[in-house]
Amino acid sequence: FLKFCFLFQSCYTPPMTFQEDILFRIAICVLGLCGFMVAKHIRQHKKAGKLLVCPIKFDCNTVVNSDYSKFFGIPVEILGMTYYALIFFSYLSFIFLPDVLPNILIGLMIVLSNIAFIFSVYLIGVQIFALKKGCSWCIVSALISSAIFILTLLTYDFGTMAQTFIK
Repeated sequence: FLKFCFLFQSCYTPPMTFQEDILFRIAICVLGLCGFMVAKHIRQHKKAGKLLVCPIKFDCNTVVNSDYSKFFGIPVEILGMTYYALIFFSYLSFIFLPDVLPNILIGLMIVLSNIAFIFSVYLIGVQIFALKKGCSWCIVSALISSAIFILTLLTYDFGTMAQTFIK
């Protein structure tokens, strides 16, 4: 409960800081842009009704047009585009305006990267176990999401949070 309150500042507002390594932030920003382009590529093919061809011998078209391609009625690629755009613009802001942004945005990025990672694992599981078909574009998106998750964890200074709770 305290961690949830901490991330959203609803109960408690300790200092939240990023480590000074700007390369992580740049990498996450670039990954956000790449993820957006992959999701946009999928969206454009679906919207135009074009066959989505996988670079390797998977069946991308079947996967991206399956019953699992929507989450609560929203196409998964639109969720992906939205997530990756948020990541890109947030981390672009973290690069150029690191001291201006509110702590809540840092917490939100941590939560979003966790949710996106878990959702990516779920979607890969759907491909393997439910559809028994693969999509290389979807796998690339899942790898990008995983990299963002890992880099976000490496970028955030959890020592600040630990010191706050120890005091």
